[in-house]
Amino acid sequence: MTQGPLTTEAGAPVADNQNSETAGVGGPVLVQDQLLLEKLAHFNRERIPERVVHARGAGAYGTFTVTADVTPYTRAAFLSEVGKQTEVFLRFSTVAGNLGAADAVRDPRGFAVKFYTEEGNYDLVGNNTPVFFIRDAIKFPDFIHTQKRDPYTGSQEADNVWDFWSLSPESTHQVTWLFGDRGIPASYRHMDGFGSHTFQWNNEAGEVFWVKYHFKTDQGIKNLTAEEAEILAGKDPDSHQRDLREAIERGEFPSWTVGVQIMPAADAATYRFNPFDLTKVWPHADYPVIEIGKLELNRNPRNIFAEVEQSIFSPAHFVPGIGPSPDKMLQGRLFAYGDAHRYRVGINADHLPVNRPHATEARTNSRDGFLYDGRHGGEKNYEPNSFGGPQQTGRALWQPFDVSGGTGNHPTPVHAEDNDFVQAGNLYRLMTEAEKERLVANLAGFIAKVTRQDIVERAIGNFRNADADFGKRLEAAVQELRG
Repeated sequence: MTQGPLTTEAGAPVADNQNSETAGVGGPVLVQDQLLLEKLAHFNRERIPERVVHARGAGAYGTFTVTADVTPYTRAAFLSEVGKQTEVFLRFSTVAGNLGAADAVRDPRGFAVKFYTEEGNYDLVGNNTPVFFIRDAIKFPDFIHTQKRDPYTGSQEADNVWDFWSLSPESTHQVTWLFGDRGIPASYRHMDGFGSHTFQWNNEAGEVFWVKYHFKTDQGIKNLTAEEAEILAGKDPDSHQRDLREAIERGEFPSWTVGVQIMPAADAATYRFNPFDLTKVWPHADYPVIEIGKLELNRNPRNIFAEVEQSIFSPAHFVPGIGPSPDKMLQGRLFAYGDAHRYRVGINADHLPVNRPHATEARTNSRDGFLYDGRHGGEKNYEPNSFGGPQQTGRALWQPFDVSGGTGNHPTPVHAEDNDFVQAGNLYRLMTEAEKERLVANLAGFIAKVTRQDIVERAIGNFRNADADFGKRLEAAVQELRG
């Protein structure tokens, strides 16, 4: 039974709740899309004081060391020469659980790195998966609502989760990742990290390249089965946090080999997959991962609240030589993360020790507000001024990219081999027989909890579209569990 049209908070009917408004097909998201901004801003303020997502986290300091010359691709100073080191802070997290949740659960893991560079802080806010459930930020609040507690039951409901996923077939690839073996890492040290989004690199000559970041664990991949995780989560809810802290205390510093996939800007328009679609990967055969550095964690925070809970990361924190892409999820996050931190921690959260620049000084005209420490004294608070204040450089951090077409709620552009199922099927076919059996069992156990048959059939149909054998096995397993 419907209750009339979906509306904005002001009561205006919503024409399109699936696609954010862009400057032409494939262009960047427009500020004039007030439905998108209203949804993200409201979503960011739904819980206090912990994070709405990624509340359960652990972090550590370390160093990033450049191991390859990447100056042909980017002018970022912290990447300017082999051997150069930059201090970092890395926060790991689960996504759906609250602050007191267990670590050993089936959930993506946040992998957020803050580089304290001499040109300002650069935040790379990624996950332990190379893709995500959705490709447009306008759907993010709806997605997370399905993962969180139902407003009536107060519990996560399988009906909500699978209703959304089955109605959002672009989620099939990430769901296949999540319910496979890597869905429950054995520890934060034994998982890979990814920037996930596509980002822009630009060099001194102004040439543009699109890049994807990869962090390959040097400890090796280790995962937990569903049965092992269930026991560990009950016995030791803090297992991942404790493992990270104690490893660093022992001097067993975890490390990751950092690499990038690099795509010349001219390739993007004709690449077989939309390179800015967060539900897709770039196959390594097309663009191999090139090693660029090593990341090591070697120092624990002294105070978890001050340095882990109050740490903030924003994909909008770029440095010269690095910038955004037309990825619609990234475009939404450029606003949403900073907005969430201004609400949750405060307008001056960047002044806190863990968040402020460590290798340079922030020079802004922002004053006052909650947590303001008076650091500017009596300095003028406007620009331009005649009193020696900071001035603009006249050089943008990143290069512009072309846009065309009319404004509107455009879906993400589809390239030659794009569909919502092809890469999920490819991932399934890469698995061993044992991996396939565990994947199907994990999915079937959750889908079998759904109360409505139409949702069950729709969910199985998405996996059948990815691979016929995948769907056939899953249907049989669900039927057996449901009797």
